[in-house]
Amino acid sequence: MALIPSMMLFSFLSFLVILKSEANNDQLQFVYHYCNNEYGNITTETYSDNRNNLLSNMYYDKENDYGFYNSSYGQDPDKVYAIGFCRGDANLDKCRSCLEKSAVLLRERCPVQKEGIGWFDECMLRYTNHSIFGVMVTQPNNIMCNTKNAPKDPRSAAGFDQVVHNLLNELRNRTTTVADPESDSSRSRKFFAEGDAPVQSSNVTIHALIQCTPDISSQNCTRCLEHAMTNILYCDGKRGGRYLGPSCSVRYEIYPFFEPIVHHAPPPQPATQVTTTTGKEKSNPSRTIIAIVVPVVAVVVLLVAFTYNYLGARRRRQKPFQSEGGEGELDNDIKIDELLQFDFATIKFATNNFSDANKLGQGGFGIVYKGTLSDGQEIAIKRLSINSNQGETEFKNEILLTGKLQHRNLVRLLGFCFSRRERLLIYEFVPNKSLDYFIFDPNNRVNLNWERRYNIIRGIARGLLYLHEDSRLQVVHRDLKTSNILLDEELNPKISDFGMARLFEINQTQASTNTIVGTFGYMAPEYIKYGQFSVKSDVFSFGVMILEIVCGQRNSEIRGSEENAQDLLSFLSNFFAGMEKLEGRDSFKYCR
Repeated sequence: MALIPSMMLFSFLSFLVILKSEANNDQLQFVYHYCNNEYGNITTETYSDNRNNLLSNMYYDKENDYGFYNSSYGQDPDKVYAIGFCRGDANLDKCRSCLEKSAVLLRERCPVQKEGIGWFDECMLRYTNHSIFGVMVTQPNNIMCNTKNAPKDPRSAAGFDQVVHNLLNELRNRTTTVADPESDSSRSRKFFAEGDAPVQSSNVTIHALIQCTPDISSQNCTRCLEHAMTNILYCDGKRGGRYLGPSCSVRYEIYPFFEPIVHHAPPPQPATQVTTTTGKEKSNPSRTIIAIVVPVVAVVVLLVAFTYNYLGARRRRQKPFQSEGGEGELDNDIKIDELLQFDFATIKFATNNFSDANKLGQGGFGIVYKGTLSDGQEIAIKRLSINSNQGETEFKNEILLTGKLQHRNLVRLLGFCFSRRERLLIYEFVPNKSLDYFIFDPNNRVNLNWERRYNIIRGIARGLLYLHEDSRLQVVHRDLKTSNILLDEELNPKISDFGMARLFEINQTQASTNTIVGTFGYMAPEYIKYGQFSVKSDVFSFGVMILEIVCGQRNSEIRGSEENAQDLLSFLSNFFAGMEKLEGRDSFKYCR
């Protein structure tokens, strides 16, 4: 019982963290960017693809907690190198969110350049066509000064500038002294320091932050910061200043702009300390208590959450999914781990960060994307709508059923991705879209002569026969329609979308439900009226599709006057009621 309040507390805290993270993400602003033409422009699709893939995925699957990512992708001469780096006070989620937005904007701002760099308030992202890891550089850089002058006091503004210089020097010494790559403190590996100092004879406090990328040496960090602090002298007399460089950054303001960091050990005091300008900071017991209690509480909550999630994950892996509405388990030997499980980073990489250019379509389940794996295999990805409860059920059904069905007239499920809030289904890629794309479009319909239409009808029938009779699992699809019939490169049909399918037991002939799912116009009358369905329900839907294939018109299209409006099925039923045979006439004209 003690675990429940803890988890309720964790859920509430997580909700607040998510809200805060989303709010912070919305507040991210592009500070400065630079597109370098020195190395020429992108002339090959390979380099462009390598850059896009690298920038979109380099900050995933990295087991570090200090916000520095360095990677490369591709082969020479199209190999791309990149560094992603976050401000020392940014947590991991905020860091990755910032880098994700950086990747999108940097590609937009530097569409053809082989080298580009962009800075946000909380991160920096840089790419180029040559190795940059461990190399300290000072170009390109940017110096920005607050437009307002420093506060005036009887001692003039010189006192303000002196406090700034002393504070920055102190932070520089602290940064390069504690920046030990072997230290247990992950933050120390960031070459990061922040602090504040009051301006005497005023109520102004200066807040400052300096940082180097952790791939360079301590000596090079010192050199970079000295260069930065020399350049930031340009902002003397102003309320704030900022230096942005590829290897280090410096910023000071008269307002707090960073999250306070709890330092694990105080920095060593220099031999001679200037105290006449900065003054001595007073100890704040409340702040000390908060600094100790908050991390302890956070660690305890995270440990409880980790234990709960770990045990829950084990239970979920051991428990088979249930069919629609939890109305019964689907075969105890069908488990999620029998299919190939893709990690989210792989799918995000394959779809170029789910770009609109890779979007194939959208349905009730969510959006369908085309993707390409690293070995060149093309795949189709269904991405579950996050707020779709029906999609969650469809996701489970597709995994349980489609993963066990193998037939040339059924779309093959390759695997799935189950990551946090993401639900993805990965299928073989079928290049010629769906049947409705050909049948109902006058221009595309000319590609389907009568022989091809007949072969499509036969292929669908074979797939249905497999589902109803030949498979070891008797399956009723319940949502057969032209948009769920995909066509391969030779226009062979493949039945898809098993999210609403139901598994029948041996010798079971029908079932009933209170929840009617499917598409009106394809549903059998007994299913609509009474919720009863069986293999005959699929046969009814198949019959409607045959009429649509032959006529080239949708069943839902209305014919006749307003008083005698009829859909295709009713129209043909009434039309042929008085005819004994077609006598060899072209049946197509009767669909008009």
